[in-house]
Amino acid sequence: MTEYQMLIDGAEVNAISGERFETENPYNGEVWATLPRAGVDDVNRAVEAAHAAFTNGPWRTMSASERGRLLRKIADLLPTQHAKLSEIETRDNGKLIHDTRYQTAYVAQLYEYFAGLADKIEGNVVPIDRPGILTYTQYEPVGVVAVITPWNSPLPIAAGKVANALAAGCTVVIKPSEFTSASILEFVKLFEQAGFPPGVVNVVTGMGGEIGEALVTHPKVKKITFTGGTETGRHINTLAAASLKKVVLELGGKSPNIVFADADIEKAVRGAIAGIFSSSGQTCVAGSRLLLQDSIHDAFVERLLQLTSGLKLGDPFDPDTQIGPITTRPQFERVVNLLDVARKDGARCVLGGEALSGPGQLVKPTIYVDVQSGMHIAQQEVFGPVLSIIRFKDEEEAVRLANDTMYGLASGVWTSDMSRAIRMTNAIDAGCVWINMYRAASFMMPFTGHKQSGLGSENGQRNIMNYLEPKSIWINYGADITVPFLKE
Repeated sequence: MTEYQMLIDGAEVNAISGERFETENPYNGEVWATLPRAGVDDVNRAVEAAHAAFTNGPWRTMSASERGRLLRKIADLLPTQHAKLSEIETRDNGKLIHDTRYQTAYVAQLYEYFAGLADKIEGNVVPIDRPGILTYTQYEPVGVVAVITPWNSPLPIAAGKVANALAAGCTVVIKPSEFTSASILEFVKLFEQAGFPPGVVNVVTGMGGEIGEALVTHPKVKKITFTGGTETGRHINTLAAASLKKVVLELGGKSPNIVFADADIEKAVRGAIAGIFSSSGQTCVAGSRLLLQDSIHDAFVERLLQLTSGLKLGDPFDPDTQIGPITTRPQFERVVNLLDVARKDGARCVLGGEALSGPGQLVKPTIYVDVQSGMHIAQQEVFGPVLSIIRFKDEEEAVRLANDTMYGLASGVWTSDMSRAIRMTNAIDAGCVWINMYRAASFMMPFTGHKQSGLGSENGQRNIMNYLEPKSIWINYGADITVPFLKE
């Protein structure tokens, strides 16, 4: 049994109350670690440590190039902990070991990227329309950032948000999901090894309902970056608005994956499988609505079933496993319930449709046909290995169906007609459109949610501006000082 501690002001600490909670392996249900159950007082001391590091510590006076060098050290250290971090992530989260190894390795590249970006933040001289005055702008870090992360990809999501904030010169307090905190607690140990000053990076663990609001509403927290469910995101936005905090929210999705008759069918079938069944469907960009043109519907479904009916469910550490467990017990129960709702609504199940008996929170890969756009299964984010197939006649109907949801996170279009592809990218109301591919991502590309899928953006060179505030400087080097209402 591993006993983790939180990181506050450069020290590994327990909760002030001494309380702890357990974390389970979602495949076999075994408790394998315990973590501190933080309270409001723990949140306060973490925020105070981050605020002190931002206002008074060496981090405040450190040059941007020095910050970049520290971030690059994290990139250098990550390969030494790569295997350990990926194993912890798989044990705590249930994601396939192949996936966590890839994602952990990718985090090192991400830190290289933001290390190089740290000293590329530039203001500009403004040719003001007043003689004798020099005006220019500079960008300054916002201050303490609350980083609130989900349970589906805890390490890469937290690492990316932290890299952005640190490159900008901010300090952070991380609140990971209570279901998957272990990999983040292990990851942040690298910051001390890299030489980061105490208090720059802090982590509090515990129940979101107990400490989340205290973190979001703390007067010394200046910005919140959150990835998670839409309902929670709305609540965070409401709380943050009271004190005008800056907010970036990356929320849910019900993404359309659209296949036209002129597409390369084999590639599109494989793209549909990757889009929904990777990570057991537990991704916000999952292509959970497969829109098929009438003329190819039956052949496409037949080929889809050929490739998916033999997918192996089981232990995520087994290299032959293709579908792992649902990460949390509440989410597992929600997925199973939505399968029942789909049947009652009249969707026809042609694959799966039930949980797997035996160890683990395993749901069989599930495919529904005869789905209507208004059904629950076509509107609600399932966040599991469940695919809804919807027919369409023509391009106009495809656009209407694609946009017939409150979400607007991602989408896919499969066609050999590039004119159509461009028309579709312009017509689909989503922050990301993949053409003849699906579920690709890079820290170099912005990631934005439209409609109820979020506020602001993640990733990309411009994203660092979310952690900065502009300042305008005016210097009089020769202009007269006049006071219009004074008579001389």
